[in-house]
Amino acid sequence: MFWEALGSLLLGLALSTLSLWRLPGRFPQPSLTLATGTLGTLLGGLITRVVLGPGHHLATFAVALGVGLALLSLTLSDSVGRSFRGGMTPPPAR
Repeated sequence: MFWEALGSLLLGLALSTLSLWRLPGRFPQPSLTLATGTLGTLLGGLITRVVLGPGHHLATFAVALGVGLALLSLTLSDSVGRSFRGGMTPPPAR
């Protein structure tokens, strides 16, 4: 149990660090991103262990990664100026 929790924490730390490095400027606060990714994967790993029981390491880490990604996606912001319309800008007003 201890090693699964530690593995989930390290997986979440790596996930949030990678997302900060890969998407600079899209997260409002880096400390919030690191905490959300790390605690999200820990929560996902612990819930999976309670549901499946011991011995399902790959499934535990997969679900932990999914929960961490889902929680990190909730903290994304659109502050880089990209729009959901594919980057199209409206025509200038006359």
